[in-house]
Amino acid sequence: MFDSHIIVVDLGFGDAGKGATVDWLCSADAGLDVAAVVRFNGGAQAAHNVIAEGRHHTFAQFGSGTLAGVPTLLSRHMLVEPIALAGESRQLAVLGVPDPLSLLRIDGRALLTTPIHIAANRAREDARGSSRHGSCGRGIGETAAYALDHDAPRVADCLRPKVLRDKLRALAAHYGSLVATSAHGYEPIDDLVDMYREFAAAVAIVGGDQLARFARRGRLVFEGAQGVLLDEWRGFHPHTTWSTVEPRNAHALLAEIGTTAEVLGVTRTYMTRHGAGPFPTEDHAVDVSEPHNTTGRYQGAFRLGHLDLLLLRYTITVAGGIDGLAVTHLDAPGIRYAATKYGTDNGTVDHLEPGTWQDLDHQQRMTDLLTTAYPILTEMPDDVIPWLAQALDTPVVLTANGPTRAHRTATEACAAAA
Repeated sequence: MFDSHIIVVDLGFGDAGKGATVDWLCSADAGLDVAAVVRFNGGAQAAHNVIAEGRHHTFAQFGSGTLAGVPTLLSRHMLVEPIALAGESRQLAVLGVPDPLSLLRIDGRALLTTPIHIAANRAREDARGSSRHGSCGRGIGETAAYALDHDAPRVADCLRPKVLRDKLRALAAHYGSLVATSAHGYEPIDDLVDMYREFAAAVAIVGGDQLARFARRGRLVFEGAQGVLLDEWRGFHPHTTWSTVEPRNAHALLAEIGTTAEVLGVTRTYMTRHGAGPFPTEDHAVDVSEPHNTTGRYQGAFRLGHLDLLLLRYTITVAGGIDGLAVTHLDAPGIRYAATKYGTDNGTVDHLEPGTWQDLDHQQRMTDLLTTAYPILTEMPDDVIPWLAQALDTPVVLTANGPTRAHRTATEACAAAA
């Protein structure tokens, strides 16, 4: 692959190495002439760790090609949080990125995540107590949910202070009782409007033609956030995100400009999950250092487990198939086993039925199954790459045995495909 536009998706619960993969694709090492990184889901909750040329940055809203000087387009499917975005821009400037905001284009139709959404999100998750869903506490679910039935604030509204003020007042009234009974608050509405006016003056707010402009200049890399197993329609409720993680939206954006892309699925050699939810192969004996993944106040603990072929096959199916695999963390010590089946009270399971799109009852049944299932493990061979490619019926086109660009290698399968 790598001879067309590329969509990068995480085949797990997140944290598989999407950011570092996108950074490599955008670097001179890959030689792919990338014109832009396009974000097609999620928002400020993303945490894509990139280590390149002695610099480390956790990308949230900027695309992970920024350290390579590649522009970012935040598409209309993004949830944009301007205050966090300004903070991320300052962090990138400290790392030596000149004028980071000049590398950014934001579709004016994108939803705006505000401190009001964030306060409501944290209040709601606090109220769940021990039944927390595993929220990041960044207001993502509230932003998406409010927009379903209301005239929600959008990025373009930052150019129209009166419109924005009215929308923020309506938003504050909607969440008034929830936030009032919590320990969370937010700035006065007029102060928020002033901040968003400054934001609008500092960034390029664009229309729907920007994607085509970038595509005329070269290759597009679509950077997904989170993992397909957290997808709002394909994940395992209620422990999901309010975001379409599988590449449906990326494909739709490309169709609008009359082109297509190959899908690159990213997986570790073991499974991880940040926070609550079913995790059949979780095993506290899997001991891998995770300096950039720690316990979060709202997410909860960072959990580790064995590779899970059932979940990977499920993800590939609901993603509509993938064209190649990027396998990361090959340097992780002591990783030996993979789940090939589950044991349950009703017998052995070797396949997870995807169900139909938007069938939440099916997803709840899947949650119940995964909560009670236990893994039947197989020892992986020393040469795990051809074994994994065969097990998932997908060529491995990129490998990583460490965190930096230098640790990434395009495989012979990639060269043959090109």
